[in-house]
Amino acid sequence: MNINSINVNKYPISQMFDPDSKTVFEVPKYQREYVWGTREWSALYDDLVENDEGYFLGSVICINSTTNSLSPKFEVVDGQQRLTTTSLFLAALYTILNARKDELDEDQQADLLQLRRKLVLKKTTQDLRVVPQVQGSNLDDYMGLMAKIGIIPQRAMPNFAGLRRIVKGYYYFKKRIEVDAAASDDAIRLLFQILDKVNAAILVMIEVSNHADAYTLFESLNNRGTPLTSVDLIKNLLLASLDIMESDNLDYYFSRWREVLSNLGDDYSVQERFFRQNYNAFRGVLNAPFRKDDRPYPLGAIATRSTLLDIYEKLVTRDPKGFLDEITENSTIYSAIILNKTDSLSSRMRSSFLDLQRVQGAPSYLLLMHLFKNKTELELDDESIVTITRLLINFFIRRNLTDTPPTRDLTRLFMSFIEGIEQNDYKGTTVFDNLRSKLISVSASDEFFSEKLHGPVYDENSGACRFILCMMAQAGMTQETYVDLWRQYDSKQYVWSIEHIFPQGANIPQAWVDMIAGGDLAKAQAYQAEYVHTFGNLTITGYNSTLSNKSFTEKRDRRDNNGKYIGYRNGLNLNNDVYDQDEWTVDIIKARTDRMVKEIMTMFAL
Repeated sequence: MNINSINVNKYPISQMFDPDSKTVFEVPKYQREYVWGTREWSALYDDLVENDEGYFLGSVICINSTTNSLSPKFEVVDGQQRLTTTSLFLAALYTILNARKDELDEDQQADLLQLRRKLVLKKTTQDLRVVPQVQGSNLDDYMGLMAKIGIIPQRAMPNFAGLRRIVKGYYYFKKRIEVDAAASDDAIRLLFQILDKVNAAILVMIEVSNHADAYTLFESLNNRGTPLTSVDLIKNLLLASLDIMESDNLDYYFSRWREVLSNLGDDYSVQERFFRQNYNAFRGVLNAPFRKDDRPYPLGAIATRSTLLDIYEKLVTRDPKGFLDEITENSTIYSAIILNKTDSLSSRMRSSFLDLQRVQGAPSYLLLMHLFKNKTELELDDESIVTITRLLINFFIRRNLTDTPPTRDLTRLFMSFIEGIEQNDYKGTTVFDNLRSKLISVSASDEFFSEKLHGPVYDENSGACRFILCMMAQAGMTQETYVDLWRQYDSKQYVWSIEHIFPQGANIPQAWVDMIAGGDLAKAQAYQAEYVHTFGNLTITGYNSTLSNKSFTEKRDRRDNNGKYIGYRNGLNLNNDVYDQDEWTVDIIKARTDRMVKEIMTMFAL
């Protein structure tokens, strides 16, 4: 890699967004638009709030495009998602604190003013610190949002901004912060603690002088070697300890370690998650040898990314061989749950684990690992595990659409239930009964779940939406009519995909404008914004790209070259109330949504 000039510095967010500087980070229009969604927002919030101050956010690559030394300007080549999301987080904090301004003391009000200046330059009215690029209305939405919350002068919010990612990201953080503040005994103190963690988070800023160097560096960082991970460091500590004990057998122990990683697969995020969940699932037993006083968990109450190494260093150092035996056994169990190895599973258990994976139920793997390992003592059989897994699937469908309980509470939820099992000696059916009661107590109400199901579900969580549609379609299949709705092409795209009956594209075909809105384009756009992503307008078809913006009857009656129906007459029961329609209207969409929601509420009841 040959780069003419490179400058690398590590900065906390408080310095990157220095209220007293005039530094601007501008995303050029040739970059892709802002694409982060709920998964990334949730991960960022949890990582910042749960870990100690100084959490590492990653790196940004910038070209110094300054023309005036008093006003530094950087063109963001890589890292726009982090910078934009961080500014949305800060904006949400500003809104909440500003609404409680009268409750703040003099120092806190000064901090609030400094927070505002992180988002807009000092002594200016609308010079933004972070300038998103223009594609996808990113910049317009961002400026409209900043005006709405009082950061810059008033300007109109773009139409349908609330349906796009910039504004959704802001409201995601605002809601998460408000929920945590409401649960705190001292909301103001908590809000400033969150602000302190955001301010202290670390970014590495890599500054280059031109585009050629920027892209050379970008390619190098994204395609070559990676630094040592936490799992690498645990391995090094383990093998170093075993080398001292039995250097002649080190090859044997290394092969045992490779077995552990083979159980977990090559994805580092899965490996790291296993080590966290392994401790959280068995912390009672793991802490027993370390207890010297009344502290139940001297190794730590919970394993997070920042505490992982400290916990495992103590476990490895105390008994390297015992640790290796235990981690090998537990990784074998985990391998079955994540379906890396399935030879020992019944078809029903394999199917239930696969569905749990599809509904993003990974936070519950620590509970399943505990139950699986102790099923004899807990008087559970394989069918009991399947029943519990199905309950977890219903819970996660509801949770992922309502965000209740919040993501950051899920690990502690399942850890507390494991603690309840150990303390109350649950056995057999009482495990299921108590888990069900626990999940009901923390879940959203039926009324709120129904409200979310009536909304733009595809836009809010397309994964959960697809799962629900597939489950509804599968419920009507027989052995003769069964089709695998999860089959994928080599490109990993689904053969059967979600189809928007009323098209979702920005350019609504005239035939659809005429049918759904009597030729009124503005009304058709309003209907599209409100109803296009609701269940009543969604189904599953193959050959989705061949349907696209065709008229309703063309989509309904579409056939392939062999004369086989590939439109709404494709044989899925999900389309039974679609293929017999001669037109598609808002009233039909609303009625179909109502019917489907009732069915979903029954299908995924807790």
